[in-house]
Order: sequence, then C-alpha cells, then structure tokens
Amino acid sequence: MKAAVALIGEGTLAEEVAERLKDRMKDRFRLTRRPDFRDGPPRDADLALVLSDGWSPARHLDAEEAFRQTGTPWLRGGALFGEGFVGPIVRPDRPGCSQCADRRRMMTGRDRKEAWMIKQAIVETGGEREDVWASLPGLRQLALLIAEETERLLEGSSSRTDQRMLLINLTTLTITGHSVLPDTACPICGSMPEDDAEGARIQLRESPKTGPGNYRTRSLGELEEGLLRDYWDNRTGLLNGKVYDLLSPFADASVNLPLFEGDEGTAGRTHRYPDSVLAAILEGLERHCGVMPRGKRTAVRDSFRRLGESALDPASVGLHAEEGYARPDFPFPRYDPDREMDWVWGYSFRRERPILVPERLAYYSAGCGEGFVYETSNGCALGGSLEEAIFYGILELAERDSFLLTWYAQLPLPRIDPRSAGDAELDLMIERMRSAAGYDVLLFDATMEYGIPCVWSIAKNRGNRGLNLLCAGGAHPDPVRAAKGSIHELAGMVLALGSRFEEGRETWKEMLSDPGKVRAMEDHSMLYALPEAESRFDFLLDPARPTRSFAEAYGSPAPWNPDLAADLRKLIDAFLKQGLDVVVVDQSSPETLRNGLRCVKVIIPGLLPMTFGYHLTRLAGLERVLRVPAQLGYTEQPLTPAQLNRHPHPFP
Repeated sequence: MKAAVALIGEGTLAEEVAERLKDRMKDRFRLTRRPDFRDGPPRDADLALVLSDGWSPARHLDAEEAFRQTGTPWLRGGALFGEGFVGPIVRPDRPGCSQCADRRRMMTGRDRKEAWMIKQAIVETGGEREDVWASLPGLRQLALLIAEETERLLEGSSSRTDQRMLLINLTTLTITGHSVLPDTACPICGSMPEDDAEGARIQLRESPKTGPGNYRTRSLGELEEGLLRDYWDNRTGLLNGKVYDLLSPFADASVNLPLFEGDEGTAGRTHRYPDSVLAAILEGLERHCGVMPRGKRTAVRDSFRRLGESALDPASVGLHAEEGYARPDFPFPRYDPDREMDWVWGYSFRRERPILVPERLAYYSAGCGEGFVYETSNGCALGGSLEEAIFYGILELAERDSFLLTWYAQLPLPRIDPRSAGDAELDLMIERMRSAAGYDVLLFDATMEYGIPCVWSIAKNRGNRGLNLLCAGGAHPDPVRAAKGSIHELAGMVLALGSRFEEGRETWKEMLSDPGKVRAMEDHSMLYALPEAESRFDFLLDPARPTRSFAEAYGSPAPWNPDLAADLRKLIDAFLKQGLDVVVVDQSSPETLRNGLRCVKVIIPGLLPMTFGYHLTRLAGLERVLRVPAQLGYTEQPLTPAQLNRHPHPFP
C-alpha cells in the first residue's frame, strides 16, 4: 500500500515541495493537500507536512493539537528573518515538539523576550509572520531539503530531524543541523511525574572510580560526545556561546546558560581548553537543574507546623538578621512556621528516610515570591552517578562553611607550605600564578570539626596595579586536590577582574565605610581587592606564625579506595558524628538522565550558607559559628554574637 502524505499549507514553499515529492516518489506515495485545519486533521496520513513561506506559530499549535488526536507524525517548514527551518519531526507519542524547538531557538537569542512577544501576538491573531528575505531560489532549496527529509522518513532511513532542526541561510543556501532537546516544562509534550516520598529514597550503591588516584566515576573523555551533541549549540542549545579566557594563567573557558531573565555564564577551569569547555557544560547543566524543578512536579503545599516531623525545619538552615526582616524594603518576609509554602521530597541520612524540604531551599530560583531566605546554588552538584553528585555537593558545602566560619570567627588558621606536598603539579601551578599573573599564593588549613580537609587560599599581588588580593576555598579528602581547586578559582579571576576593578575603584572604596553598599557577588571580592582593606586579614596574615607542612596539617593521606561510594559514606558519617544531618534532594532532569548524569542539592542544616550582599547574611540560628572556634582550640570559650566579624565576607 502506498504511504499517505498530507500537506497542509499554501504558498510558494508548499507548491515547490509538492512538485518535488511528485518527481521523487510518484510511485511510492499518495499526496493530499489542505490549506489549513478548518476541516479537521487528515486521519489517514502516515506523515504530515505543515508548510508556509514565513513563520506560522498559530498553525503549528493547531498541528500539535490535531495530530495528537490522530497520532500522526508531522514535519514543519518555513522561514524567519532570512532563514529557512525544517523540523524537528514531531511524533505525538514521544517528548519533543514544535513548541520545544521554538523555545530552544528563542532562548539562544539575546532578543528572547521580544521574540516571545512576537510569537504570542501572532498566535493571538492567528496570522503568519511574512519573511521578506525568503527569495524564490532560497525557498526552492528549502523545498528540496524538505522533500529529501520526507523521503527519509517514509522509507525509515536515518532521519536528519529526529530531535534536530535544519536551518538554511536563504541567501548563501548554507545548511546547518542543530540539536533540539525536548523541554520537560513544555505545555504540549512535557510530562513530569509527581514528586513523592518513594522517589526520594536513596540507597548508596558501589560507584567505581575511573582509575587510580581519580575521584570521578566517568571521565570527560567518556562524556564528551554526549555533552557536545545534546547540550551545546549556538542556535538551539540548552547551552550556547563559548569563550576561551586567554588572560587566565590556566586554560579556562566558559559557556552561556540562557535563562529567560538573562544570560548566566558557567566556567570550566582545567589545564586544557577542550576539557574546560566540557567542564563548563557540566556546570551549566548543574545550574539548569538547580533553578527550578525539571524532573518532577511539586505536589505538597503546607505549613511546617502542620507537617512537623515529616519535614526539615526551615529555621535550622540559618535565617537573616531580625533587623533585616524588619526593614520595609527587605526582599523576603520573616519566616513563619504557620505560613504555607511549597515542599519537595528529599532524603535524610540521619533519619534514614525521606523528608520534606522547602522548595525554596531545594531550587534556588523557585518560590521567589514566597521565599523566606536568599538561597544560592550552595550544595548543588552534578556527577556521573548519584554517589558522585552527592560527594561533590558535600564538598562544596564544606568549602564554603569553612571559609565563612573562618571569616566570621576570625580564626588564625595555620599557614601551609605548598612545597611540602611534594606534588609537581601544585608547585607548577603556584609558579605559574607568580610568573604569568604576578601573584603569590598563600595556603591555610581551614579544616573544621567534621574533619574534611579544607583550604583557604589567598592570591597576593606582587605589584601595585590590579587586585591587591583575592580569596578562594577548596575542600577534598585529598588536601592537595583541595589546594589545587582553590588555585584554579583564583586563577580564573585575578587578571579577568583587574580592569573592572581599576574602573570602579572609587565605588569599591565607598564600601569600606558603608558595608550596606555590598549588594552583588562581585562586590565582595572587589572590596577586598583594595589595599586599604588588607588590614582586615591581619588574623590570617601574621608573618610571625609558623608554617606547617601538609603532613602536619592534615596527617597521612588515607589510602585511595576504588569505590567512590565508600568515600561518600565517610563524608556523611563525619557530619552525623557531629550531630548534623545530610539531606539530599535529587534535581536530575530528563535532559541530564539521557546521558546518565545526576544532579543533586545537598543541605546540611547548621553549616553556614554562602550568600552575596551584606544585607542578606544568614547567621541567625546557626550556633556552630560560636561553638566551633573553642571546639577546635582557637579560643578558650565559645564566642558571643558580639565577637563575630561584622565586615562583609571576601568570598568571590
């Protein structure tokens, strides 16, 4: 039996496609034509084509509705701003549709809000946006492309539009293919399962590392093909853009995560540019999963008082100062245990069962209208396994907690001799910072009571121009890796921020006497780049204090274990022994799971959360900052709130 093709549309492109199909497949199919969907969808078609000489989003929406009724796969084609488009092929029984493709394509452009408004206006009027650049030669080439793809689809050959979109420049006739991921939030084809307790259960499983000395379960080389194929594309990608940082002493790179509110750069820092691009893509995926639920639909709304023991106490994660909540311009309302909010399911390793977590804490851009604290990506991590993601989420929390506790308690951390590690790479990194960037690197042991090796690092300028000093932190069971991680962070900023610092020097000076002006993330580092602010580090920079070796600071290195899950259990046990909990929310989405990548948000109530903006400091209710200095032997007695450092923190 001949295959049936239904062609919906009028104009030059529809005529040209019909002619080419008759020439190419006249003995293998039968063609029916309709101008639109006013008479309903064709019900006996094996494939439908929806074509126009311009852009017809209203007709595409009609096609989505019509062909979901009949189960007919369909392909669209048209032109917009001098560019023809084909696809992706829409199969109603699978995720991925024309609306996903429109969203992906619009999001990669800087005029995404304007493009969305244009689309909405066209849909409301039911019209079409004509394309004045759509020349006859261009439309004929586009028609040939559509006819070829139609033949492939009918014959069952490899499709060029399966979760892909073909774009053709109607002037140069250049054709490019672009990946289009289904959008889990799509109102047409998206379907997120309801969040529930059973799905939040975590049972740690053996998670083999990639090789001796490594702490990853999948290498960048193994992930490379999937990362570049599925996530990065300048025209339709979940991530787009690519910038190599030629100022950094190391091979840093960044990619762009386009969000509706604006672009967000994500960085990768390694010793090879290709690896840094892959690392930046992984960070972009982590951010993508962390801003809002993408893998499950929030289903619980209630107050903490009614939920009781089944929920995490929101006050346990640290609140803002009472005087902040009292201000009429403060962006968050005071926490109220009787106020209803959205909750998601996480897993408590102390209680050994699922518990409810405020959505505001689990997804840092969610619930902005009802959030009670400022939450960041603190504790978010992506990994090649669930165990790996949790492992690195915990390390990030430890890194930032140790940094903030050191600052607020002004702990005189022991300085570490980097050469005592006997690690050639570490030595070369420090020398590279000195010779290529003009900065000395100082390392300090910032390990807290839970025993995970932490490093506070300072890059100190050897000259008079640029940032005077910059701080960073690192945490890892291997303290040398913690030190290297912190140096990578320093290297990515010391030169890149230099010109901006000089341009705004007077602005940063105002923050010395008025900490309330420290509002943005970069203000924290820029303030302490001033030579005038160096005295605030006297508790760290005392030259008379002796320097320790890595062995004296951290002891003998633990034997390397080929199973990352074993290392993870040790991290979790370290917090449980201190009376703390480790709570994990699985943020993984269909986008990450297609390549076996897991994303989590780790929450450890009691640890100091990283915030940016002096007015958004979160210390209320976190008594560890008072107790731990004495527990570690830095002070004879617990501190009082009045003894805490009142200056903004210097974390970049």
